[in-house]
Amino acid sequence: MVEITLLAQDEAKVGERFVYLGGAPVCRTCPYRHACLTLDAGREYEVTRVRPVTHPCALQESVANVVEVRGVPRTLLLDSASAVVGSQVEAGRFPCRRLDCPNWQPCAGPSLPAKQRFRIERVDPELAECLIGRKLKRVDAI
Repeated sequence: MVEITLLAQDEAKVGERFVYLGGAPVCRTCPYRHACLTLDAGREYEVTRVRPVTHPCALQESVANVVEVRGVPRTLLLDSASAVVGSQVEAGRFPCRRLDCPNWQPCAGPSLPAKQRFRIERVDPELAECLIGRKLKRVDAI
């Protein structure tokens, strides 16, 4: 299924990446909000196609293009039992204080959402190092 949204004309280029932050207060009354506010907040997307349709955008204070986007896979660390290609998982930050761990960022880092649903695209067959003894696998998920 194709996901669409609106992007300012300057940003509406194939290959352009952005993190969707959610709607702003001005978006609540916008007549195009049902096309624009369909993405998951905090997730990174890449423009795959720019459609020739434009609409005025009160948030950008300019004209916005309708664009097709796809989610960009992100690296996560999951319990090895949950790491199955094609499965849907709910994942987020793990409460870990071992900042010296080489896998702290994709496991417990601040860029991770508190909880979000992901679909696993690829699983690394090796166990990832964990300084507190968890059995983790590195996955790419959308």
